Amino acid sequence: MLVNISKAHILVSFVFLLILSGAIYTYLENITIPFSFCQPCHENSEPVVDEVEKRVEMKHCPHMGVGNLKMKAGLSYPQPSTMKGRTDVNSVTNWNAPLVWEGTFDPVVIDDIYRRMNPRVAVVVLAVGKYTRFLKGFLESGEKYFLVGLRVTYYIFTDNEQDVPNVTLSEGRKITILPVPSAKRWQDVVLSKMKWATVTIDKQIRNEADYLFMMDVDSVFHNRFGAESLSQMSAVLHRGYYKNINRDGFPYERRPESKAYIPAGEGDYYYTAAVWGGYLEDMYRLVKYCYEQSEEDAKNNIEAVWQEESHLNKYFLYNKPAKVLSPEYLWSDYDAPGSDIKLIRISQLVKDYAEVRPNGGQ
Repeated sequence: MLVNISKAHILVSFVFLLILSGAIYTYLENITIPFSFCQPCHENSEPVVDEVEKRVEMKHCPHMGVGNLKMKAGLSYPQPSTMKGRTDVNSVTNWNAPLVWEGTFDPVVIDDIYRRMNPRVAVVVLAVGKYTRFLKGFLESGEKYFLVGLRVTYYIFTDNEQDVPNVTLSEGRKITILPVPSAKRWQDVVLSKMKWATVTIDKQIRNEADYLFMMDVDSVFHNRFGAESLSQMSAVLHRGYYKNINRDGFPYERRPESKAYIPAGEGDYYYTAAVWGGYLEDMYRLVKYCYEQSEEDAKNNIEAVWQEESHLNKYFLYNKPAKVLSPEYLWSDYDAPGSDIKLIRISQLVKDYAEVRPNGGQ
């Protein structure tokens, strides 16, 4: 029996198959226009935030497709459930991105997947002035808990190279020391981190890493900080504003004169700038954005209320992160965790700001 299949039916079927593969091809007469749900490696769309102007060339594409989530046969792990899980916290954002807490992933599965990928991860920290005293605890605890089994390079920006401790590193992990000038204000220290990171990513790190994390050095790892944290862009909820806080109570920059300005009535979450990470090129765009917007503010004699953290929150409001990490991924020794924090992965240390900061913490 002959079946009459119209050209339209063939086209619909073909488009459906392409949708399943992650792309749509729109046909206009003899013109084929590709449209993809996954950002193509050769086309970097600009952030929605108006001030971002320049395009960035993607030289390495670590984007994960379904076919890349490969796990070895015979791996033993508990069967996942569709009915059981965390009920005390939300584990998905309203744009359908994972919100990661302890108990929302299986470390056995996710570690096997990423170790097969074997990505290179850069960690950028700034240790100037008296902050070099925190390097030993950060590095030693990082070797115990941070992305264990993956290749990691710690890029340490410092004005005291001789104070960088000699720490035993695991195989595939190393330290790169990058000299930077001292600063007179802690605010300048924070903002200079964006400047030096932008320059170094462009000249060096982009050839040596697939993922990049920006982290504050005055922190210590206490538990697993694993591959579940990796994504195109991962933001961390600030411990002080993650529950029972109306968006108008977030410490966003509220002055319209600043490039970091967020109007009242807008906002998703409040993110910390002490830990954030993602694909190398996506991080380059964001780090450069924070630096350039801070420079624009300086030209107008204004400084965002929380420096790069204010610009970071502006960016993430209009360019949603692919993954949001719970405050487990940056707590503080100043605060006792609630029952929703099952474990603390990394925490900021208690310190005398007036003693360690160049301008006495003011």
